[in-house]
Amino acid sequence: QVQLVESGGGLVQPGGSLRLSCVRSGSFFSANAMGWYRQAPGKERELVAEITSGGSTNYGDSVKGRFTISRDDAKKTAFLQMNSLKPDDTAVYYCNARRSGIGAYNVWGQGTQVTVSS
Repeated sequence: QVQLVESGGGLVQPGGSLRLSCVRSGSFFSANAMGWYRQAPGKERELVAEITSGGSTNYGDSVKGRFTISRDDAKKTAFLQMNSLKPDDTAVYYCNARRSGIGAYNVWGQGTQVTVSS
C-alpha cells in the first residue's frame, strides 16, 4: 500500500520561507507525477505545484515565481520550497502521488499546516 508522509509545515512570518517534504513508501514503482495541493478554510483544494517523472513542472498562478517543486526519485521524495510567503498562503498542504499503468496508484498524504502570520 502506497503511503505519503509530509513534513516541514509550521508558522512563519510574511516574507519568510519554508520547505516541505513528502516521502513515498510502499511501492516499487515510481510516481508518474507528484504534486502539492492546498486547502484553506472555506475554500476548495487547489493545485500549488506538480512535477512529472520527466521533470516537467506546473504551478498555480498565485505561487509562480515564489515556490519551487523538485523531486529526488532515489529517495522517493518530493520537495516544495516556498519563498516570499504571504498570509494568503496559509492552508493545509497535501502531497499527491499518482501512477498509471502497471502498479497504478493515486494517493494523498495526511497534510501539513502552513500558517503565515506576524
